[in-house]
Amino acid sequence: MGKKNKKSAEHKDRVAAKQSKKAAKTEKKSKNKGRDADSDVDEADLDAILAQYAEEQAKFLKVTEVVSGPPSPRTSATVLASPSNRNELLIFGGEYFDGNLASFFNNLFVYLIDRGEWREVTSPNSPLPRSGHAWCRGGNTGGIYLFGGEFSSPKQGTFYHYNDFWHLDPSTREWSRIETKGKGPPARSGHRMTYYKNYIILFGGFQDTSQQTKYLQDLWVYDCSRYTWFNPTLSAAAQKPDPRSSFSFLPNETGAVIYGGYSRVKATTGVGGKPSKGGPQRVTMKPMVHQDTWFLRITPPESDAPATTAPTVRWERRKKPANSPNPPRAGATMAYHKGRGIMFGGVHDVELSEEGIDSEFFDTLFAWNTDRNRFFPLSLRRPRAPGKKQLANQAAKSRDRSKADEEELLQNLKALEAKGGINNQDDDEMDLSTPKQDEEPAQPEKPSVVRFEMPHRRFNAHLAVQDDTLFIFGGTFEKGDREFTFNDMYSIDLVKLDGVKEIFYNEPENWHLLNEAESDDEMDEDDEEDDEEEEEDEMSVDNASPAPTEVTVPSVTQEMEQLEVEEPEGEPSVQDSRPLPRPFESLREFFSRTSEEWQKILLETLREKGLAAEKNIKELRKDAFNIAEERWWDSREEIMALEDEQEASGIGEVVSIADRGENVGGAGRRR
Repeated sequence: MGKKNKKSAEHKDRVAAKQSKKAAKTEKKSKNKGRDADSDVDEADLDAILAQYAEEQAKFLKVTEVVSGPPSPRTSATVLASPSNRNELLIFGGEYFDGNLASFFNNLFVYLIDRGEWREVTSPNSPLPRSGHAWCRGGNTGGIYLFGGEFSSPKQGTFYHYNDFWHLDPSTREWSRIETKGKGPPARSGHRMTYYKNYIILFGGFQDTSQQTKYLQDLWVYDCSRYTWFNPTLSAAAQKPDPRSSFSFLPNETGAVIYGGYSRVKATTGVGGKPSKGGPQRVTMKPMVHQDTWFLRITPPESDAPATTAPTVRWERRKKPANSPNPPRAGATMAYHKGRGIMFGGVHDVELSEEGIDSEFFDTLFAWNTDRNRFFPLSLRRPRAPGKKQLANQAAKSRDRSKADEEELLQNLKALEAKGGINNQDDDEMDLSTPKQDEEPAQPEKPSVVRFEMPHRRFNAHLAVQDDTLFIFGGTFEKGDREFTFNDMYSIDLVKLDGVKEIFYNEPENWHLLNEAESDDEMDEDDEEDDEEEEEDEMSVDNASPAPTEVTVPSVTQEMEQLEVEEPEGEPSVQDSRPLPRPFESLREFFSRTSEEWQKILLETLREKGLAAEKNIKELRKDAFNIAEERWWDSREEIMALEDEQEASGIGEVVSIADRGENVGGAGRRR
């Protein structure tokens, strides 16, 4: 009896548990049904989204290749010179963030260099959409290998990292997923891959967790002949690169070489964000742009070694490269070319304020000689102007041609006037020489645009070198809180350096707002503040007591304000062009940001008076600080009013770069 009661009690518990579980599922479904279609919550089922992508991908029955236009704008894609055809470039994947939603791609584009033609390839077994992945050529084994990457929900509330490994046959455009023996690298994105003999080498990257972004420093070597990943173990005393992503990883005779990268490191600061020895402190993640160089030496195992024997690896740290780009920059990408790396672009974050990151972007081109560990700037060479002798020879040739044409014309006229007319041979010559209109359409319809300026400043551009020609595709530029994704492509002959050839250019979305938005906003704010101050002054005059001292002071200020308002109508004064402090900016921070401008203003003033030679650098800096200090105090009331407005709007809290960087979304994440 007791056993039966026990069994029935367990049965009741199971039934109750099932009912509660069913009710929870029903409640969850009703909540999901009531949500807005545009919402992007942490519970977004990325597996279901990717399964839908895979189902749509399976609808392609075979590999198809059709002529298309250039790829749509995207970032964090991969570009590679085809290892099987010197006339092709390959572009795969990437993402595009329009300010609201993120879109990911998995289409493969092929660019035929000699024909200037784009083709889009669809395949039933293509990798799923992703960005931040890495790929490289297969070295001795041929083909292209791809690993990892990331995918996110449309509003980037949740992220997903891939750990799949793929092989692409560039001649047939066929993808095949590689099932490796044993354990492979964990999921990641922002990593880099390169090749050495029959090995594929993978290093670094990052993983997004619910709490933070974790940067990696693990090394993996894939043996293409044994279909096995190796994670070589290093001794505790052995040196190795710090964790990082977005670095340059190039092949080398000994194995591979690393330069630069980006990561976040722990930093202890005071409560106000400034370093302090005593008092309360907080640990933040400070962004770090790496400038170190590491050589990776790989020694393959003996031919008679067991298949499970891993190659021997050793990291060797080198000195900082000579003549390296200054200031240090993130997002400066690099492509391999004959024992050197070709670097372009990048961004340097000057400082962080409540207004955001003040950044400097670059359009410079460098060559990094990996053996000498030295950077060399590459500059475009303009065609030489013809000399006096060349001009004289050209003028003589043109005169000779005009004389010959004139003599030929006179002969033709004499032949027409003659009774016998013109012989058959002359007729044939006349027929061939006259129809100029039929020969003109044979010329190319649209000649290539060649400039002697580098493409617009940007970071995270996609680079590839094919047959001594550098190709630059896309990239990102920021202005204030606006982000622009470039949709263009250029080529540069690395031997001649005779200009930049524009392959295609589509203006970025909202590009016309680049120079208008900030200036218009600043002018509107200044006008509103001036109007408010005038109204307050008028109210104070009307409500003031009849004492003369209380009336005369506002009248003087009104006259000064009228002079300040009327001044911009004529020539702008020096005071108007001088920099202003920002809200919540101390005097020290203000001078640190604008010291060069104040020194230039001071030098111009001294040159006008003929006193520039009497000041040394130390005295100039001291006088420049005095002028900046005067400017800071003169504009204090105006800046404090802005600070009060921002605090009233809830902007008074200073956000650290770690907090801002961890939550930033879209294609502009510099990782």
